[in-house]
Amino acid sequence: MHFANKEYFLLLLLLIPYVLWYFLYKRKMEPSMRMSDTFPYRFAPKSWRVRLLHLPMLLRMLAFTMIVFMLARPQTHNSWGERTVEGIDIMLSMDVSTSMLAEDLRPNRLEAAKEVAAEFISGRPDDNIGLNIFAGEAFTQCPMTLDHQSLLNLLVNVRTDIAANGLIQDGTAIGMGLATAVGRLKESKSKSKVVILLTDGSNNCGDISPMTAAELAKKYNIRVYTIAVGTNKVARYPVNVGGTIQYLPMAVEIDTKTLKDIATTTNGNFYRATNKAELKKIYKDIDTLEKTKLDVKKFNKRYEGFLPFAIAAIAALLLEVLLRITVFRRIP
Repeated sequence: MHFANKEYFLLLLLLIPYVLWYFLYKRKMEPSMRMSDTFPYRFAPKSWRVRLLHLPMLLRMLAFTMIVFMLARPQTHNSWGERTVEGIDIMLSMDVSTSMLAEDLRPNRLEAAKEVAAEFISGRPDDNIGLNIFAGEAFTQCPMTLDHQSLLNLLVNVRTDIAANGLIQDGTAIGMGLATAVGRLKESKSKSKVVILLTDGSNNCGDISPMTAAELAKKYNIRVYTIAVGTNKVARYPVNVGGTIQYLPMAVEIDTKTLKDIATTTNGNFYRATNKAELKKIYKDIDTLEKTKLDVKKFNKRYEGFLPFAIAAIAALLLEVLLRITVFRRIP
């Protein structure tokens, strides 16, 4: 721990005259009772109150010391750290079109995908992981990072209403989603570069076709693992009718052939997830990917660390006052 104002430690020297005053002069100022002979009390056992007679003084000194430590401003070090870890570069490319609200996976496709992806991210602390989302358009929600807490916070906020509210075009632009992820990975120096592409539909919009994006991934030695999420039958889909939510059956149409071709072209794998358990198994399979060494620079942010000292000072003062008015209470 670092102290920003170390000069305040000089205040601790004030404890020396306080101790001298307490033992040399304070006793003379206290009321006393004279006795003709104290011999009978010479070998009398001392009670625990007598043994702890100076405890309030020690608590007062402790409180003063903690206050001095607070004034000295305890802080963490503001520094860079370097280490070498085993990891890979991964871009998660997730479909957020309105069809991801279908409830063949509980509570719906998108929430199930987010939950499993969060577990995957948490289980790979040394990987450079980023997040890309797409509907009719694609953009990067979070660039590749080792700050997985920030990534998880951004993942939690991923919603389908960006397409439903017209913030981006609705639809399923698989080619755009893949191409955007490839753009993030192409300059990577990592030996292993991976895109995990999750969708529940067929490519129906976008300026780049899925196979063109797959060829770009192959050019930059990026493996693509495609996941088709959704049942093979009909799914419940929520529809707003007159201000109320009605559930209508929606046929599941997934272009598994294109997803398989993307995986084959890039030496990846194709997976079919019809429930959350299968989705978790898929991510566990991907978790066994080849790893490579990464040189990591980590920045530690400075923060004020006075709180423990403040709590200790308050506790010591309160305890001292409590002891003086109860256990060690004196009648002049």
